[in-house]
Amino acid sequence: MKRTHHCAQLTAADVGRKVSLLGWVDSIRDHGGILFVDLRDREGITQLLFDPTGNPGPAEKAAALKPESVIEIEGEVVARPAETVNRNLGTGAIEVDCTALVIHNLAETPPFPIDDTLGEKVNEDLRLTYRYLDLRRPRLRRIFKLRHRATKVIRDYFDEEGFYEIETPILFKSTPEGAREYLVPSRLQPGHFYALAQSPQQFKQILMVGGMERYYQLARCFRDEDLRADRQPEFTQLDLEISFIDRDGLYALIEGLMARLWKDVLGVELALPFPRLAFKDAMNRFGSDKPDTRFGLELEDFTADFRESGFKVFRAAAESGGAVKALVAPGLADITQGELNHLTETAKSLGAKGLAFIKIEGGEWKSPIVKFFSEAEKAALSERLGLKDGDLVFFAADAWERACTILGRIRLESAALLRKRGRLEIPSGRYDFLWVVDFPLMTYDEEQGRYVASHHPFTAPVPEDVPLLDSDPKSVRGQHYDLVLNGTELGGGSIRIHQADIQKKIFEEVLKIPPEVVETRFGYLLRAFRYGCPPHGGIAFGLDRIMALLTDSASIRDVIAFPKTQKGQCLMTQSPGPVTAKQLKDVHLTPLATG
Repeated sequence: MKRTHHCAQLTAADVGRKVSLLGWVDSIRDHGGILFVDLRDREGITQLLFDPTGNPGPAEKAAALKPESVIEIEGEVVARPAETVNRNLGTGAIEVDCTALVIHNLAETPPFPIDDTLGEKVNEDLRLTYRYLDLRRPRLRRIFKLRHRATKVIRDYFDEEGFYEIETPILFKSTPEGAREYLVPSRLQPGHFYALAQSPQQFKQILMVGGMERYYQLARCFRDEDLRADRQPEFTQLDLEISFIDRDGLYALIEGLMARLWKDVLGVELALPFPRLAFKDAMNRFGSDKPDTRFGLELEDFTADFRESGFKVFRAAAESGGAVKALVAPGLADITQGELNHLTETAKSLGAKGLAFIKIEGGEWKSPIVKFFSEAEKAALSERLGLKDGDLVFFAADAWERACTILGRIRLESAALLRKRGRLEIPSGRYDFLWVVDFPLMTYDEEQGRYVASHHPFTAPVPEDVPLLDSDPKSVRGQHYDLVLNGTELGGGSIRIHQADIQKKIFEEVLKIPPEVVETRFGYLLRAFRYGCPPHGGIAFGLDRIMALLTDSASIRDVIAFPKTQKGQCLMTQSPGPVTAKQLKDVHLTPLATG
């Protein structure tokens, strides 16, 4: 038998047609010897009828069926009786009266229901152990159909824009300036290692030197990092690089891609162009370089107001060049002690010594710190924060970036508490895209005692800031940009350095990488730049994060066919696993001592 239709295709217009279907048994209902079987394939469900009075052979065989068994059937499409029509199912007006049945595989009872409502309640580790069953759930089938659609849209868009899709190596050399790498020992070069590519960064710049001009790929990337809901050890990156482009040109190109994706995949029209926000403004207002702008709760700066305060903590922060920031959570004065303790621990995890706050209840300001405030300070807070009864004010006083970051996290936690109480509404289906720009090119690493690249060392400085590289590196802005959606960083990129002398200066004089290390890691790139490197720039997006947002998934594990757990394990295949002594010997490694 050959399939004539998918299970989602048959309608009342097909009544009387002879058809053959293939798929999995979704459910079985016995009505006094007459069996009704819901047959499922990747497209949907069709009801089958096995009637022993009309077709005894198939009906007899069908009695042995179990859910998730794989079968083929032949039969005639018939209309359901009017009282049994299922108006919630696309094929609900018909059923197939089966005249032949082939059982390809009788299934054992699954360890959990193949059902969205019940399946979501099953422990995730169990679902990942039996991922092949989890993938059969309708939600995951829809996700991977949509992922296929999205990648096709991406490929079509870049083809129309004149890009070449070019693959770059996965086995690369170690460049430990970035995230921790996975190392691969070489059998043919004893004592030498490949690293699995964290990204195609250097290769795509070499492609620009090679004259490809417009490159992209859906690249597999690897980072040996601690995992969380939006991070996996291996992931897919939409990577692109363009010669002869500036930031505005790149913004327009990417905005066009996102507009096409959201339109073709979700049917949503995006407003273009996307807003742009400087890094300093994002931190000052939202306490984050990836702000969620779907709601207010913006931070306010009171550094100047508390510079001569009687509250020593605030005064010390202001006098030392730090910042005093405040955030009002309207109507959250009814916060429970447990919730307040959680926020305090959150602030401490980010470097705060505690979390100062004021509750306004019954016209009274309640807080241990209020007695230290002058009337002028209280008036400034009341006026600029628009304080009213029932409000809760949080403070952070520390180095500027830390103070912003602490309150930025408290802002998100407060929003969650307000939503829980029904006092803050974020409409579903709202997409707030935002470019965050003008990041600092360098940040100073206290542990290493040197500057490190904020993004990566190939990012070009803003042209007017180049003279500051020698005198004030921390004030140099980079031509780096991140695209943010609803508080999630979708991706980031930059205009690159394309002159060998500036790149060498960044490596050796600013980042203080020894010349011999520069030559070992990046010598080939610097040599390439000397042979006519065009100005170029690019960006990379986490495709898995994009898919999580397109499908309203809480974790990128839902949009990856075979994800790892937070411990980096594949529970289905039980990897990573041990290898033999001979395998280690072949790559010149010695087994770990035991005991």
